[in-house]
Amino acid sequence: MTTNPSDSRAYFFKIDTTMKKIRQSLQKKLDDAQLDITVDQWVLLDHIYRSQKNGISQNELAEMTVKDAPTVTRIIDLLVKKGLAERSMAENDRRRFNISLTADGEKKFHDAFPIVAEVRRKGWGDLSENDYQTFVRILDSIYNNITG
Repeated sequence: MTTNPSDSRAYFFKIDTTMKKIRQSLQKKLDDAQLDITVDQWVLLDHIYRSQKNGISQNELAEMTVKDAPTVTRIIDLLVKKGLAERSMAENDRRRFNISLTADGEKKFHDAFPIVAEVRRKGWGDLSENDYQTFVRILDSIYNNITG
C-alpha cells in the first residue's frame, strides 16, 4: 500500500484547533464588551451587513457560511428576536425571504467590528501579504479538493 505524506499529517486537526481558539478568543472579547452576540450571530450579521444593498436570503446565508439551513434559521430567529434583523418577502419570489439588518443591527455590527478586527490582527501577527496570499491559496486548494 502506497501512502501520501498527507496521510499521516493531521492538517485538518491543526485547522480545527486553530479555528476553535480564534472562536474562543473572539467570543470572550464579545462577552467582555457585553455585546450580547455569539460568534455565529456575528458571522451572519457580517454577511447580512455586506449584502444590505441587494438583500440576502436564508439559503444564500447558509451557503455563504457553510451552515445547514436549520442552523441559519435558528440564528436568524435569535437576531430577529433581539431586534437586530428582519425578514421581508422577496419582491420577485414569494417563497423567499430577504434578511436585512435593523438600525440596531447595523449599530451592533459597527460596535462589534473593531473587536473582530482586533482578534484578526492579533491572530495574523506579523505575517506578510505574501503569507496571506499563500495561506488563502492553500486553504482554497484544500476546500476545492474536498468539495470537488
